[in-house]
Amino acid sequence: MITELLSPAGSYESFEAAIGAGADAVYVGGPAFGARAYARNFTQEELITAIETAHIHGRKLYLTVNTLLKNRELEEQLFDYLAPYYEAGLDAVIVQDLGVFDFIRHNFPDLDIHASTQMTVTGPEGMKFLEEKGATRVVPARELSLEELACMHKASPLEIETFIHGALCYSYSGQCLMSSIFGGRSGNRGRCAQPCRLPYSATLDHRKYKGDKDFCALSLKDICTLDILPDILDAGVMSLKIEGRMKQPGYTAGVTSVYRKYLDLYLSGKEYKVQDADRRYLLELFSRGGSCTGYYDMYRGPEMMAFANEKKSGSIQPEIRKIKEKIHGNLILSPESPVILEITCGDRTVTAMGGEVQFAKNQPMEEARIRQQMEKLGNTEFQWKKLDIEINGRIFVPVKVLNEVRRDALAQLRETLLENGRREPAKKKAEKGNKKTVANEREDNLPLYVSCERTELAEALLEETGITGFYLPFDTMMKCFSPELAARKELYLSTPHIHRGEMPEKWIRAAEKWLKRGMKGFLVRSLESYAVLKKLGYGDRCVLDASMYTWNDQAEEFWNKEGILRNTVPLELNEGELRHRDNHSSEMLLYGYIPLMLSAQCVRKNLFGCTGKGETLYLKDRYNNEFPVKCCCTPWDGACPEKARYCYNIIYNSIPYGLPGEKERVEKLNLQSLRLAFTIESPKEARAVLCEFRSIYQGKGKPSGRRYTKGHFKRGAE
Repeated sequence: MITELLSPAGSYESFEAAIGAGADAVYVGGPAFGARAYARNFTQEELITAIETAHIHGRKLYLTVNTLLKNRELEEQLFDYLAPYYEAGLDAVIVQDLGVFDFIRHNFPDLDIHASTQMTVTGPEGMKFLEEKGATRVVPARELSLEELACMHKASPLEIETFIHGALCYSYSGQCLMSSIFGGRSGNRGRCAQPCRLPYSATLDHRKYKGDKDFCALSLKDICTLDILPDILDAGVMSLKIEGRMKQPGYTAGVTSVYRKYLDLYLSGKEYKVQDADRRYLLELFSRGGSCTGYYDMYRGPEMMAFANEKKSGSIQPEIRKIKEKIHGNLILSPESPVILEITCGDRTVTAMGGEVQFAKNQPMEEARIRQQMEKLGNTEFQWKKLDIEINGRIFVPVKVLNEVRRDALAQLRETLLENGRREPAKKKAEKGNKKTVANEREDNLPLYVSCERTELAEALLEETGITGFYLPFDTMMKCFSPELAARKELYLSTPHIHRGEMPEKWIRAAEKWLKRGMKGFLVRSLESYAVLKKLGYGDRCVLDASMYTWNDQAEEFWNKEGILRNTVPLELNEGELRHRDNHSSEMLLYGYIPLMLSAQCVRKNLFGCTGKGETLYLKDRYNNEFPVKCCCTPWDGACPEKARYCYNIIYNSIPYGLPGEKERVEKLNLQSLRLAFTIESPKEARAVLCEFRSIYQGKGKPSGRRYTKGHFKRGAE
């Protein structure tokens, strides 16, 4: 397995710093569609130059296209955006959106696709699914352990790339809507405002709070993995990724050089031992509350937390080197013959000829003068390792001729080194039938589905009229299922928001039994869960939740080809964008507390200690808004009742999302169905909300005046 050191570059200067410090590959953002929209990023000209420079030096360059795209962006911009980079020899694109994934596979079939960490790939089945679809590399969720990575490596030949240094997100990447909901700056669009770095206090009882005005309950330390680098590599990781496209070139150079040193040490087979001076050097370059080794060898805990938003950097000024390729030259100068210059770089040789060498009637040209002129390589990617000059007789050559031959030879060499990497121009292919299908006007009401995260909520609503079906977690389905109920209501078994480890056998066996007795299918919230269910033969029984993003028609088409029942309308598109989207196979959320974050970290454990009881506590921000935090201690419920190894937190918004006054607008979206989502409400509150929305959307009722947020239905996300 070839091991790769992958460095970030938010500017061309950072790219040069990364290459000069020993990066095998560099990942960058172009003028659009990258997950670091506020980095300086590259112009088209700079990016093409970077691709060529990387290839001259035997390195690779990857382009981030790791945001979710709206229909017009994908249909009208993406092809023209990628085409020049593709033709220049771009090595790979890093992708989050499965619509973008499908588009690139269709239009640029020989361009490698790396599945971004924004895809939240958490296990071997999701990885194998992406392998089947044509990915060449996966960047798994940063929360995975060495054991999980090793399991994925054994399951699939896909390359694995993981982060080894830099900032950690509090939420699973791709599953955070906090910045989007708070201020319209979406992390799924590369515009995260980092609200997780702001102060929050926490409470269990709404009376006593832990934390003051400077206490950052969600702020993680950066990771530094020098000490466990051999373990990461032994787990099957082939690409070691440094985070930091927002950082300065000096940071990129400094961090890259240190990891280059230790990667080379590991590859040499010598004793691997980290020097204290190198640990200190990295901390002085940049530190946020010290550092930790991340999730590789721990699952969660206060030792990973900074609990402050203090960024510290020392006065270190790392050397930024510009790398040069060493070349051999042979210059032949013979009277009444052209100047001949042969240049060799690696296994490539070029020859340039020009002008005419003259007899020197008086003073012959000295070799030192000729060498001085020929060694002027200027701002090229080359430097002489050796230049032989063969002078046959008394000669004179105009300096202009020497310059022209040298430039010609270097240009030939550059083209020779680049020619194998370039591609023929791509041609945009015809659409594959994924255009809008406008639904017929319905005379009856849209089907209304209800999801209940707690048994008492389901028990309060199961016999209510006007509900087509229910989405229920395992314990609730276990208690409430009956063939008689399944005959009256469509029943779907909800998967956990985060799926790590194997799907419990008890969960699978129960699901098989319920399906035979009338259960309709599954509400799927992660790629791993879908891949497992598809493997079991249930892919066509799946409803995708909003966390399985379908921002554009191409993403919908991708999933329609999989045979799913329906998808859920994305929560970050506004009304106008939804009208431009094909919604005929989509369900729309009308009400619910929106999950702002899904996190492997646990506020309960970090601040108050772990009880494993699945409690709900609250975070309070500087404006006194309180955000419920649900501890999902047993994600598979009674199917795996012991305290789960892979538990997680859900941080919900402080007020519920609701569209009670938007009935006419919602009906114009040509949807397949509607949904109410109940999570932290009391049974009484849930019945009241159901009554309100049922009276409005299935009758002529009026909004009750309850406080709701319309989320992005009006404003949308950047």
